[in-house]
Amino acid sequence: MEQTQAIWIRDPASILAEGAERGIVVHQGKIVELVPAGGRPATAHVAVFDASEHVVLPGLINTHHHFYQTLTRALPGAMDRELFPWLQALYPVWARLTPEALELGVSVAMSELLLSGCTTTTDHHYVFPAGLEDAVDIEVAVAKRLGMRALLTRGSMNLSQRDGGLPPDSVVQDEDTILSDSERVVAKHHQRGEDAMVQIALAPCSPFSVTTSLMRKTAELAEKLDVRLHTHLAETEDENRFCEQTYGCRPLDYLEQCGWLNSRAWLAHGIFFNAEEMKRLGKAKTTISHCACSNQLLASGCCPVCEMEEAGVAIGLGVDGSASNDASNLMQEVRAAFLLQRARYGVLKVGHKDALRWATQGSAACVGRPELGEIAVGKAADFALFKLDELRFSGHGDPLAALVLCGAHRADRVMVAGKWVVTDGAIPGLDVADLIRRHSAAARAMHAG
Repeated sequence: MEQTQAIWIRDPASILAEGAERGIVVHQGKIVELVPAGGRPATAHVAVFDASEHVVLPGLINTHHHFYQTLTRALPGAMDRELFPWLQALYPVWARLTPEALELGVSVAMSELLLSGCTTTTDHHYVFPAGLEDAVDIEVAVAKRLGMRALLTRGSMNLSQRDGGLPPDSVVQDEDTILSDSERVVAKHHQRGEDAMVQIALAPCSPFSVTTSLMRKTAELAEKLDVRLHTHLAETEDENRFCEQTYGCRPLDYLEQCGWLNSRAWLAHGIFFNAEEMKRLGKAKTTISHCACSNQLLASGCCPVCEMEEAGVAIGLGVDGSASNDASNLMQEVRAAFLLQRARYGVLKVGHKDALRWATQGSAACVGRPELGEIAVGKAADFALFKLDELRFSGHGDPLAALVLCGAHRADRVMVAGKWVVTDGAIPGLDVADLIRRHSAAARAMHAG
């Protein structure tokens, strides 16, 4: 139902915005007023939501994920491995993915994200075993059901083990099938404009799982269809060696040769770029999704966030797959990114507001949605509201800092496009216990083979 009456989110305990001490007024999915200290809304006939117990953030934006991996969390056979052997252990399990299992995996991932204060998420789905040709369609249906904004990428792999790649033959597709379905899902699902709820991007998985031809043709198709591009890049030193041995150049050079070094592309990880490469990324307006938890779990390295930003590269946050995190909680990712980068750069370079900025404005740049990620007039009415009534917050001083430093992990309320999609810490109509039961059964079936 369309929101017909303006809502005043009144007198928040704290808010990540200037000049909004008395809150914000939203109407028809947009922010129409910031109410300053001592002020009242100019908008007439507003409904009031008392936010005096809430810290209000712009809706958090997740810029990298693999929803289906919620089905392979903490899998013994893949634990304590670096990226390449980790993938080799998991590909055979992922090859058993079914439409029913995927729907459950997506529901779990998106629900967990919503409950953590995430209002917009991406997903990178690149596994297409026989029978799972409609994977993106399944994801769209879940996003619509939950009322969450989503930029779903039509991922791809066509370089299997028989061709010198990592994935088994059973999970890859041929180039023509990939490009044809990419056009189909864009035509069917991609929405344009500031009110868009579902968008599609094109996302070959990585330099070691797709051919050069597919990389180039995907970039050409994205230009033709005017959609964004996404891939993994510079995640490990193994990837650097693979590109140098296979293509005779470093990953970013290869990306540029394939027509990807532009403002349409955002890249997951970005750990192993040198100073010259960072400048090229900044000049091209290519953005980076920093995945702090995944990088630590797989011991891949640490994204040089401060150097990147100094080079003009926008940085967003991504939880990455739930087999390498192993969570889908974006508020926890904010804290992890803060701690990791604070340890790297020191207390004078990285603060809690930097980490919140990466998850909001920085992430909005990654997904190409400047109307998201900020509390300002004209921006989308997407918010995450947190209470500070748990033991972890007892004795706090600064409420915004407490969210990051004390480890907030569950939003009390979440609004997307002016509509409440989380209330009292729960998703209305979602039977969590039943979802866990069915999802866990599907996971056990996949693990068993």
